[in-house]
Amino acid sequence: MGAVKDIKFFIAKHFLTSLGYHACSLHAKTIRVIPEGIERVQQHIAKGGTVVFACWHQRFFSGFFVPRIFGMNPCIMISQSRDGDVVSDVVARIGWVPVRGSTSRGGKNALQEMISGVEKYRMGAHIVDGPQGPPHIVKPGLIALASQTGAAISPAYISYDNPWIFNSWDRFMIPKPFSRVLIRAGDFIFVPKNLDEKSFEEVRLDIEKKIIEGYAEADASWKRA
Repeated sequence: MGAVKDIKFFIAKHFLTSLGYHACSLHAKTIRVIPEGIERVQQHIAKGGTVVFACWHQRFFSGFFVPRIFGMNPCIMISQSRDGDVVSDVVARIGWVPVRGSTSRGGKNALQEMISGVEKYRMGAHIVDGPQGPPHIVKPGLIALASQTGAAISPAYISYDNPWIFNSWDRFMIPKPFSRVLIRAGDFIFVPKNLDEKSFEEVRLDIEKKIIEGYAEADASWKRA
């Protein structure tokens, strides 16, 4: 029975990978992307700096556009689950470099791989409340990654003017075809090295507060447009 399940998964994985990539590509062609703050990130990297984008799981769908916007291949952590196998293959086709692991599975090794990835590729992304939540809570991995690499955290404020909203734990969003997507690279946040436990938590809470406020500001911008 296990072998049959493995065969079915193998077939589904390779079929869904190709289907998912081409569906995303077709969908992306209908979307109007509004980038903000991109030049600051490019200048920082050109001067030898490194950047980690911080994003809610709810909005990571539009990470599809990031490699194209920057002309780079950023690294990103993807769950070691079977669903993660499919996602990993799709994001690799898009231009990301997947690092397999999460806070619940392979977390320590994945963090080390992400540290190496950020240093090598100069850019990475961290889905700060994934893969299973709770939503809008920054997990410690982002702070540890930035502290150990010296990378600038840039909150990635991704906002949709007309999304589909799913009934998942994070109310996952996908922009509807022919709608607009704001991708705003937020102000840099630098995390000191060698934080003690109290300082670590203070930094985590401060970043969490800034990201929540930044997303609220990005979402409110459609009302002023």
